[in-house]
Amino acid sequence: MKKIILLRGVTPTGTNRIPKMSYLVEILTEVGFLNVQTYIQSGNILLESELSDEEIRKLVHDTILDKIGADLSIIIKEINQLEIAIQENPFDNTYDSSRIHLVFTNEEIPESTLTELSRENFGDEEFYGGHECCYLYLPRDARKKRLNTNYLEKKFGIRMTMRKLSVVERLTKL
Repeated sequence: MKKIILLRGVTPTGTNRIPKMSYLVEILTEVGFLNVQTYIQSGNILLESELSDEEIRKLVHDTILDKIGADLSIIIKEINQLEIAIQENPFDNTYDSSRIHLVFTNEEIPESTLTELSRENFGDEEFYGGHECCYLYLPRDARKKRLNTNYLEKKFGIRMTMRKLSVVERLTKL
């Protein structure tokens, strides 16, 4: 089955750096994944496997840690989950699509926290909870935004990773 792996915490430099995506493809193929491909340098992987999500998560994590030294969280999705997330995007075409972000997790998002955040005022930033992900509209410079992955992880108590809408759309077409 085709899976989309979203790595959380990939950085351009430092300990969580992935030097070459081609090497990532090579090492994941060596451990038995099929048709491995990557999309951009920020940690998006498509692969095929008959393993369970938990087995995939462990094997991808351990392989990257062993071969590259990066200790990354692994979020696993199927293409149909990303397609649903795109369809449920609450922001219409009056919003700048380059500022729309989707936040994914492997866990169930706590409903009480979704309700709490939906009521909170984030100024010009916007938050919506969905079935497959959370949706953020972030019109400000990245350094000035209040809504970010670290903030959401603390609120929800679970690991999450953020992708731009355009990246998610592209991943469904690869």
